Amino acid sequence: MRVADRVAAVAGATTIAGMIATPLLPQGGRGRKILSSVVVGGMWATTTANAVRRWGAARAGAASAATAVATGVVERIGTQTGLPFGRYAYTDALRPQVAHVPAIVPLAWFGMGLPAREAAHAALGNRSTPATRIVLGSAAMTAWDLFLDPQMVGEGYWAWARRGLYRGIPLSNFGGWFLTGLGIMALFEVVLPVARTGPDRHDVRLVGQYGYMSVMQTLGFARYFRDPLVAVVGGLGMLPFAAAAATQLTRRAA
Repeated sequence: MRVADRVAAVAGATTIAGMIATPLLPQGGRGRKILSSVVVGGMWATTTANAVRRWGAARAGAASAATAVATGVVERIGTQTGLPFGRYAYTDALRPQVAHVPAIVPLAWFGMGLPAREAAHAALGNRSTPATRIVLGSAAMTAWDLFLDPQMVGEGYWAWARRGLYRGIPLSNFGGWFLTGLGIMALFEVVLPVARTGPDRHDVRLVGQYGYMSVMQTLGFARYFRDPLVAVVGGLGMLPFAAAAATQLTRRAA
């Protein structure tokens, strides 16, 4: 799995560099558009490479492809009907697009979805079951959108028909994320099952990805994007999952 390790390392470094550079460029500018694709693409590549290392290329590829197709369909339905997220539409800012949905959007669902499942699995400890992982994994992934949606709406990548309570985002959006997340987590249970026992029960790298994103985005909104509301709300959403996962892994290692 040396190739997967190298890909994960390079993709991870690319993601980190893109996240650090983003707030240094003008909001809504071409540079940030490019970096959005770099960050999401890097995140997806890191997750996929780590999944290959853990479950093999066939299972990792199947999970990634199935997630992309399923979420692409959900996003398309969402832009046409308003279900399950609420009425919204993508602008032409992010290219390329498939059926009026930016191609990087389905990649993001897998890129953060699997780390969220692994973080939930670790946080649950001995209480980890398929049902609890599906529910908590979806909640952990939805927590990420507390950061993602305000940033992307602020950049003009998509817009809501009616201004919502949280930085213009309706609360229905997060309900839609949770429902969609339940389906993704159920898919992972089938295609990428967790190990029940042994040293490989938890994937430290994927858990680390979730933890890194939770810390970096909290600090990023607090210090560089200068949005304390999103920093607090998003931090309160993601950091408890990351902290609980880290605590459980530390106890197991002791």
